Amino acid sequence: MREAASGGTGASKESRQLLHITFDRGSVNLDSISVGAIVWKTDDPTVRQKLESSYGRDQIARRIPIHAQVIAPVGEWLEIMVSDEDSHNVRVSWDQPLAEAQKHPLTIGSFREQFGRLGDTPFELEEVRGLETPSCAMVPKSVLNDLRRQAVQQLIALRNGSAPIIVENDALQHLRQEIANNFASTFPSVDQSQLHVLVRSLDQLRAALAWRSPADDTSPATVYCDFEDVRKYKQAVAEAKAAGISIGLATVRIIKPSEEGLLRQLLDCQPDLLLIRNLAGLAFFSANAPHMLLVADYSLNIANEVTARIFAGHGVRRIVPSYDLSWSQLSALLGRFPPAAFEAVIHQHMPMFHMEHCVFAHMLSDGTDYRTCGRPCDAHQVDLRDRAGAAHPLIPDVGCRNTVFNAAAQSAAEFVPRMKELGIRHFRIELLRESAGQTVDVLNHYAKVIAGQEDGRTTWRRLRVLNQLGVTRGTLGE
Repeated sequence: MREAASGGTGASKESRQLLHITFDRGSVNLDSISVGAIVWKTDDPTVRQKLESSYGRDQIARRIPIHAQVIAPVGEWLEIMVSDEDSHNVRVSWDQPLAEAQKHPLTIGSFREQFGRLGDTPFELEEVRGLETPSCAMVPKSVLNDLRRQAVQQLIALRNGSAPIIVENDALQHLRQEIANNFASTFPSVDQSQLHVLVRSLDQLRAALAWRSPADDTSPATVYCDFEDVRKYKQAVAEAKAAGISIGLATVRIIKPSEEGLLRQLLDCQPDLLLIRNLAGLAFFSANAPHMLLVADYSLNIANEVTARIFAGHGVRRIVPSYDLSWSQLSALLGRFPPAAFEAVIHQHMPMFHMEHCVFAHMLSDGTDYRTCGRPCDAHQVDLRDRAGAAHPLIPDVGCRNTVFNAAAQSAAEFVPRMKELGIRHFRIELLRESAGQTVDVLNHYAKVIAGQEDGRTTWRRLRVLNQLGVTRGTLGE
């Protein structure tokens, strides 16, 4: 890796093990690249050209198999019956008596070679019958080509005409009515508002377990744990159950096919419920723990009643609406699906993006992954500072993936009274790096507004003072 003296970026292969990479002068600070650092090749003109050619042509994803029955007796007409998988049948023929072949009689092989040339059509020739014993007739290739074109045209016409598209003008309204009828009793109304808390450390957990609402002296209805170190989950479950408070464990945001063990670990800790963040979690727990209570998190992007119906149909007990909804969109959703099904997140640091690359391993160690990094994430706190000077927290997870959270918290305190009017009774607060004392302060503020002892605007202003970077209203305020 070196800087080009005369400019130009490129790579040249010296041997199987050695590759020289050059950069334009001043385009990159080579001093910031450590020895042994991984270099990722992000573009290859040859590969890119090959990929572009693969999707640049109209290609048929799945071809329809067709069957041909051939009748070719010497001295009579050639007839070919063609059928598809949907029982469409066409018959094509050549109205000339077939002459006896002198050299090349019609066989299955020669018929397939000519009649099977269906490249630009949606069909493929699968079975040929009638030529198990080669015919003694001679059939010109031009005749087979012409009959093939006729058969394809007739089959396409039959297929296009046999499946009329029926448009139901009121389909959406009918679907909404079906949802209202089927799920009205699935989520019975709850009179008492409940506060749920997501914590990311044992200190936050203990503060939440010991906390009592200044409004009504109640504890949190649920504590969710979202720890980077899953080894602490069993201890967290034990402490929550000793305190008599329901505890849920959160799945990681991404599950690959080889990582189902991360989901099984959650079950082994025997929580009261699970916070699922991907479809892999829903499928796994539905199959392996159908008794477990499930809460669908925001990352499942539940933004309308149709999606809510799908998750409710899979046994999800509560649903967190998508963070992308504005107030008008959220209120419309609550008018079309039982509000008791939803759990509104009213305080959180918005996750800005989630990445496979582990900054901790690559910047704070000489290793490349969890096997060689020495776990610097256990001892260091990392922020990513933007051009405006705001430090956005970087949080690792058990899969060694990193999430960047917005530096400023997002609060829906002003909307809590309106949410209650629409029927929401489950409210969640998500903590990030708050200390035990800060945890109590945040919970106290929201408990008062949920209980109606403080209006949301006052709470919002106090939270702005409490947080160094203030709070934002997010999409609900749009």
